Amino acid sequence: MKNSTTAAIYESLVPHYQAILKNMGEDPQREGLVDTPIRAAKAMEFLTQGYRQDLHTLVNGAVFTSDTDELVIVKDIEFYSMCEHHLLPFIGKCHIGYLPKGKVLGLSKFARITDMFSRRLQIQELLTKQIAEAVQEVTGAAGVAVIVEARHLCMMMRGVEKQNSMMRTSVMLGQLRENPTARQEFFKLLD
Repeated sequence: MKNSTTAAIYESLVPHYQAILKNMGEDPQREGLVDTPIRAAKAMEFLTQGYRQDLHTLVNGAVFTSDTDELVIVKDIEFYSMCEHHLLPFIGKCHIGYLPKGKVLGLSKFARITDMFSRRLQIQELLTKQIAEAVQEVTGAAGVAVIVEARHLCMMMRGVEKQNSMMRTSVMLGQLRENPTARQEFFKLLD
């Protein structure tokens, strides 16, 4: 059962989806569309649940003491987000590297952090920065690097309609920005 916040989101969104259907020239009471407004509201609530999540609650204490100080990389974390300009999906992978400084983060938390920020209306550049800063905040790492690669349906389905384009963004913090050797190791280990 969903909580009252979720129910309120559904309730507030349904009339808007009904109006959108009607304004497009559709009959919201047509058999195939009768339940579409509630389904669309539920989908939008799910796709934007990152707004209702908190980083420290999400990490849930899964930061552990460790004497590891070598580069740690988590590759190919898939994500799905929504372009804030057209409300169309962009889909891709996130690669995260960090240099621990006394603390390591539980493996699943990298995916959860990626999901928390990708499940918002986004631009890829900000998504990349938010993930990097969140990993830095919870680990206190000596350096963090994040690369995000994505295909944007706003570019594929409309506008220029380019099917094979991919956007790649990166953010480097601390030693992974300042130390060319550490940065080079990160890029080499991604291959």
